[in-house]
Amino acid sequence: MLSAVRSARRYLGYFRSISSSAMDKGYQQANVVVLPNQLADDFEAFCRSNPAPLPLLYRSQSGETSCPPLAKQADIRTDVSQYCVYEEGRLVKTVSSLQSYNDQPSAASGQQAVPLGPWSDMVCFYLGCSFGFEGKLKKAGVPVRNVEQGRNISMYRTAVHCFPAGKFSCPLVVTMRPIPAAMLDVVVEITHLNPLAHGAPVHIGDPAFLGIQDLSRPDYGDQVELQPGDVPVFWACGVTAIEAILSSRPPLAFSHSPGCMFLTDIPDTPAPLTPPSDNMEPQSAKPNPEQTPVCFQVSQNPLLYSLASQAAVSKIRQLETIIGEDPGQRGIEALFVQDELLLSCLSLSHASSIAIVTGFPTHYMHSPPDETDGPPGAIAIATMLLALGKKVTMLTDKRAVEMNQALIDEAVSTGVLKTTIPLVTYEDSGPDSALHFLCHHGDPSKPRYDHLLAIERSGRAADGNYYNMRAINIKHLVDPIDDLFIAAKDIPGISTTGIGDGGNELGMGKVKEKVKDLMPKGSLIACDVPADFAITAGVSNWGGYAVACGLYLLHTCPSHQRYMKKGLGLHRVIPQEQLQDWTANLPSVDKVTDIKHFSHLSCQDFSAFSLSS
Repeated sequence: MLSAVRSARRYLGYFRSISSSAMDKGYQQANVVVLPNQLADDFEAFCRSNPAPLPLLYRSQSGETSCPPLAKQADIRTDVSQYCVYEEGRLVKTVSSLQSYNDQPSAASGQQAVPLGPWSDMVCFYLGCSFGFEGKLKKAGVPVRNVEQGRNISMYRTAVHCFPAGKFSCPLVVTMRPIPAAMLDVVVEITHLNPLAHGAPVHIGDPAFLGIQDLSRPDYGDQVELQPGDVPVFWACGVTAIEAILSSRPPLAFSHSPGCMFLTDIPDTPAPLTPPSDNMEPQSAKPNPEQTPVCFQVSQNPLLYSLASQAAVSKIRQLETIIGEDPGQRGIEALFVQDELLLSCLSLSHASSIAIVTGFPTHYMHSPPDETDGPPGAIAIATMLLALGKKVTMLTDKRAVEMNQALIDEAVSTGVLKTTIPLVTYEDSGPDSALHFLCHHGDPSKPRYDHLLAIERSGRAADGNYYNMRAINIKHLVDPIDDLFIAAKDIPGISTTGIGDGGNELGMGKVKEKVKDLMPKGSLIACDVPADFAITAGVSNWGGYAVACGLYLLHTCPSHQRYMKKGLGLHRVIPQEQLQDWTANLPSVDKVTDIKHFSHLSCQDFSAFSLSS
């Protein structure tokens, strides 16, 4: 049957009917690249280094026209409906057959013919294609908009660069499919189980994150229109190989024309396939449900979703339960909102520059008046963020600069912090103060930070004052850092987190109605300033430790790491030295007690919380 379909291609050259037929029958399709033998090893290394856009199904021998592991009775010179021909890295023409590039044998008198010419020196690469999972999507009830609209898929050149190998280096190309928001988890799970059809998405949300400025102008294929409720979802694309041809400038090369794939005999099975080796057919492998990604929205403006495995999500939810223990019997569990810890950690994982603020001068008659809850958690978060390569800034009140600088210096000297971090203050000097603090030159399109995090930080109440849990006004000890969280709401690209244990902390405005109704003196003390993510904990430090551990879990999660790296690079297994570095930066009792500024903090504050639990 499939050999007959390939034969039809040889004579009809009609893409749309063939691709639709293949989708309905559930067979894998393949992108095709044909290169001179001297570039074949480099290109194979390039594919291995970038498995999401270039999942290698089969590499032929030099001059081989068939591909037995993928298809019977196939001839790659004729079984694609349209080919592109490149000379010195330039597309020179498209053709319906490559037979004119056959070798011309020499036939010297009395001797056997010897193959000469280009084809004997050419190596064919067959790469997985996302059309291989469209049949599964359709069966699951997911609308396949490009098929509905009778169009080729939209393909875009991105600003993301593939890992280079030998002579090959080029930007990542992606496909875009509009997916109803309510069906994202279904789509992620289905495509995750098809790694040789590019696997799970590499980005979900605003195309600007990939450097794509206009979805209506694809670089390859046709525009596919989003319907109400759709989210743009992007998969790595095999057309990346065409960009590799253009950049490496081989003297002669061929590829399929974008959208005109080679049809294989391999069913689109529900089980994932392991990458092939030594020209062997890919084999089925039993899926690991714990590694199936789950999709979460982490930002609305700009729109951004993230992925993490079921295993990582489960562990972070366990952390959230642990920190919800209520040693002070305040009834803090009433403020709990599920997955605020997870969403904050995902947002922080995508962030590159984070400002952290702490400081609650609840002991207003002491010097210093700040309680010990907050700073240890802030240092734990900062330590992990630095280990993950993020830029971290500490933000404090003017009156507390000396104390916080001493805390940072001691954390560095004891090895808790690898390096010192900037310590800054904020002063309200006019209506645009917050904007100029948060953004370069006050330009909302150029934020200095992409995440603000407050842990056990005094939060402004509805009447403009700041109250401790005893309802005593401590406004005279607090700088108006709340203004930054308020301003961040109107600046695209800045997310916020608040960590608290009573409801009067900065960011707890997200749950203020619960605080007013359920917490002692809540109608007066409730913070009025919300954060995007409000993490409640029995002790705020526990919330800080949980964020540090949650970040660790995400960065050791293969599904999340693949998403963060856009499926590029060989680092699917985290190098041992990097893993050890991250592990060494997890919070611990010893780190808290080693810093003398924390010496009066009871170890019981940490002992109820550990990553292993």
